[in-house]
Amino acid sequence: MKNFSTFPRATTIQALFAGALFALAIPSAALACDGTKSETMTTMSIEQAQKAKPAFVDANSATTRAKDGVIPGAVLLTSYDSYDATTELPSNKTASLVFYCANERCGASKIAAQRAMTAGYTNVAILPAGIQGWKKAGMKTDSITTKDKS
Repeated sequence: MKNFSTFPRATTIQALFAGALFALAIPSAALACDGTKSETMTTMSIEQAQKAKPAFVDANSATTRAKDGVIPGAVLLTSYDSYDATTELPSNKTASLVFYCANERCGASKIAAQRAMTAGYTNVAILPAGIQGWKKAGMKTDSITTKDKS
């Protein structure tokens, strides 16, 4: 009579190993097929932004805008994660766009910038310092009362 006591153990180990490989493959496939670019987001310092003179895009909420102001001339998005790129961003998809939000801890600018890239904009960056870093650097801001509240 044959001893099959080790057979189920080998099958279990093989199944666990195959399951682990499959679990690792799913996120990789999802990341590769999400329709977005996989490279890291381009960042721009305040000094670089001053020299480049891009179109600034404000991804802040109305509350943050009222508290901290906005960069003069910035496009004010209606929402950082669901804005309509065709109506809210410049029609020139090669225009230099720099998205910002409150500060280094805020992720709204990155989400908004990624949305622009998905819509076909090719010259997109974020300003990690945000409006708070902009103000701390002594740069001019506009009060929300002098800007369109969109």
